[in-house]
Amino acid sequence: MTLKADWEIVGSPIDPDSDERLFFTQHEWETVEAATARIIPTDHDPGAREARVVVFIDRYLSGIDYIFAAADGSGFLKLTGKFAEAWRARMWDMQQTYREGIRDLDAAARKSYDADFKDLTEEQQDRVLEAFSGAPKPSKVTLGTTEAVTTFLQGTFDEGLGFFPALCLHTKQGFYCDPVYGGNKDHMGWKVIGFVGPKSLKDTMDGTYDTTQYFMPGDYTWEELVPHLRDHPFQPAAQ
Repeated sequence: MTLKADWEIVGSPIDPDSDERLFFTQHEWETVEAATARIIPTDHDPGAREARVVVFIDRYLSGIDYIFAAADGSGFLKLTGKFAEAWRARMWDMQQTYREGIRDLDAAARKSYDADFKDLTEEQQDRVLEAFSGAPKPSKVTLGTTEAVTTFLQGTFDEGLGFFPALCLHTKQGFYCDPVYGGNKDHMGWKVIGFVGPKSLKDTMDGTYDTTQYFMPGDYTWEELVPHLRDHPFQPAAQ
C-alpha cells in the first residue's frame, strides 16, 4: 500500500504510561495484560507488562486512528475514504475476535480453577494457556547454543487469525514496535535483543540515525552468517 506524503497528520505519539482505555473494558484490559505477561514474561529482563504491550493492543483495536505513524513520528496519518472503510471492517472483525476470545479464556480458567484468568497465579495461567491453545508452553531459547531456531520467518498479518494466535502476534508486535505505537516503552524490547534503534522516527528521516557502524566488514558466505541453514533444502540462489 502506498501512502501519500501529504495526508493529514492527527493525534500524537501514544503515551505508554496511559491507563486510558479506548477499546477494552477494565476487565478485558487486565486479562489481556496478564496473558501478554505470560507470552513474554518478566525474568532478568522486562517483559510485556513492563513494555506496556496492553496499551499497544488497546490502541490498535480502538479503530483507525493509530494505524500508520507519520514518518517524523509526530502523530498518525488520518485514514479516509476506502482506506478508512477497509480498516474499520478489519478492526471490527478483530474486535469481535478479542471480545469472544477473552470470554472463552475466562471460561477455561473457571473450568480449571474456578476463577477468572486474571486472578490466577502465573503457573495456573500458563496451564490454562496450554489447554486453551492446545500446545505446550514453549521452552526457553538460549542464544549461542547449537539448537536450531526454526521460527526465523514469522507472519505479521493478523487477518483471519483466531484469538490466541492474534494475541501472540500482537504481543510480539507491541514488544518490538517503534515506541510511537504505545508499546516497547523506553525501548525495552529493543534493549532485550541488543538493537540500538532510533530515539525517534524523526531520526530515521533526517540522517540522525545511522546503522553503517554495525555493518560487518569483509567477505562472508551465507553459510558463515547463518550456519543453521547450511543443510536447509532451500538453497539461496547463486549470486
